[in-house]
Amino acid sequence: MQTKAYAAATAKAPLGPITVDRREPGPNDVVIDVLYCGVCHSDLHTARGEWPGILYPCVPGHEIIGRVTSVGNDVKNFAEGDMAGVGCMVDSCRTCSPCEHDLEQFCAGPHGFTGTYNGAAKGGLPNTFGGYSKQIVVDQHFVLNVRHSDDQLAATAPLLCAGITTWSPLKHWNVGPGKKVGIVGIGGLGHMGVKLAHALGAHVVAFTTSESKRQAALDLGANEVVVSKNADEMAAHADSFAFILNTVAASHDLDPFTNLLKHDGTLTLVGVPEHPHPSPSVAPLIFGRRAIAGSLIGGIAETQEMLDFCAERGITSDVEMIAMKDIDHAYDRMLKSDVKYRFVIDMATFN
Repeated sequence: MQTKAYAAATAKAPLGPITVDRREPGPNDVVIDVLYCGVCHSDLHTARGEWPGILYPCVPGHEIIGRVTSVGNDVKNFAEGDMAGVGCMVDSCRTCSPCEHDLEQFCAGPHGFTGTYNGAAKGGLPNTFGGYSKQIVVDQHFVLNVRHSDDQLAATAPLLCAGITTWSPLKHWNVGPGKKVGIVGIGGLGHMGVKLAHALGAHVVAFTTSESKRQAALDLGANEVVVSKNADEMAAHADSFAFILNTVAASHDLDPFTNLLKHDGTLTLVGVPEHPHPSPSVAPLIFGRRAIAGSLIGGIAETQEMLDFCAERGITSDVEMIAMKDIDHAYDRMLKSDVKYRFVIDMATFN
């Protein structure tokens, strides 16, 4: 089947309209009309060829909310008319140990998980095409139930990446009441980290390099805000955090944050920098039994858990709606951090 999409023809070309082939739906497939698609930094890196192995034409988008238009005969949990979500993955091997434990993001199969875009496609197609499109066909295992109200759907889209990327480590490291938790960076990921950690009952300290973001972080739910360039503010929190989630994708010194961990505390990274971070000092890790860890999105079951949690509490991302034709301008603004805090494409603007 064919559908209209917006694609980068090359790494240097602006995105523009294209017609792409989707596989013919099979018995386990769900066909979704895309209503909204969030814009992630990964979209920009991929479309502009900043990561290796990019196939063109490239149709980005892995924060997808849409309406189910048809389902295969073997589909159990979705019906025509349902609201559904699709995140960063559309397939995995499903037989390796991580997949069997609902950790498809760590699929140990020969090709790892299949990305929603720029991944190996089924049906003889060369690569997967993402949510900057009118329709998408996805195996039922990788489709999420969306229970937010209709007026929240656009702001729900970024939960499929920014939400689960922060939820998964918060849950894995048992963030909740009685825990003092730090969130480094107040952007697309960080603003969701603050909201979710607050909703989980933790005492949340937001870290930003900008004094101008102090009130915004408090408004998101932070109990305290620290300007990380201020040595006195940082020193006041030494040896006090059980967990710090670092959402910053730019290369920076991790030592100031590991020094804030109490013994057995963990600093978890979810941002991948263009250049490696400077090597951290080993002594603070050894003498405090502190850890530096990483985390990658989340499995499908965990993503559904996050969506349900957010729907019950009315939690969404803070978004700015854009038209499909304005995507390159949005990329340029995103590079300047000129968005609070996530762009979402209204696919009704793409005809």
